[in-house]
Amino acid sequence: MSEQRQDHSGEDKEQPLISHLVELRQRLMHVLLIVLAIFLGLFYFANDLYTYLSAPLTALLPEGTSMIATDVTSPFFAPFKLTLVAAIFLAMPFVLHQIWGFIAPGLYKHEKRLAVPLLISSIFLFYAGIAFAYFVVFPLIFGFFTSVGPENVAVMTDISSYLNFVLKLFFAFGIVFEIPIATLLLIWSGAASVEGLRQKRAYVVVGCFVVGMLLTPPDVISQSLLAVPMWLLFEAGIILAVIFVKKQDDELEDEFDEAMREEEDNNQ
Repeated sequence: MSEQRQDHSGEDKEQPLISHLVELRQRLMHVLLIVLAIFLGLFYFANDLYTYLSAPLTALLPEGTSMIATDVTSPFFAPFKLTLVAAIFLAMPFVLHQIWGFIAPGLYKHEKRLAVPLLISSIFLFYAGIAFAYFVVFPLIFGFFTSVGPENVAVMTDISSYLNFVLKLFFAFGIVFEIPIATLLLIWSGAASVEGLRQKRAYVVVGCFVVGMLLTPPDVISQSLLAVPMWLLFEAGIILAVIFVKKQDDELEDEFDEAMREEEDNNQ
């Protein structure tokens, strides 16, 4: 009998793990399918996408020059890579929705109330970072680089090198714009406090410029264009934490008081 009980208890413990793994596999398959569907829909416009992406640089190239392909396969693989990355970017809301569906059953009610706005905000901020890089940073960076070169050197950028450079900045600015969410989560989880982060503001500013130096080309303009938004977003995260964390604490206190009153009424 004892062996049978042990076997049943072991099966009960293994079953939730197996069910979670099956659900995780299904959600990953859904993500791959939606990315593939978007990719197939965009692939016909791959060259147009690359033309649009390269517009900030080609608009500043001297007359008579253009971008070049130094590799035989670059004219195909550069637009192909761009289309795949664009499909992943566009599928990001669906990806986050799948992540939310997987972790939501394990969250408390007050955690769900905060998680939903955070997920929506993270999507918006990620796209905002990419838009900031394309419409603000790229014209300034490319204008600087194309104007400081020697007069006898023609600027003819390789399409693969340009794509790698642009995608690196897209990821950098997309992730950097998530700083308010990260700051809010740190304070909400108790890993940091508003007062503690405010006291470390000077170190945060220095860290922003160090990260900007590592993630951007070696020039002051692009470094500052990444570091300054990082610092401002950090300050925005502290402001949001003051608002939302205090509101959550008040709600938890109200729920606790209500539960205590109900318990007293039941005892009477």
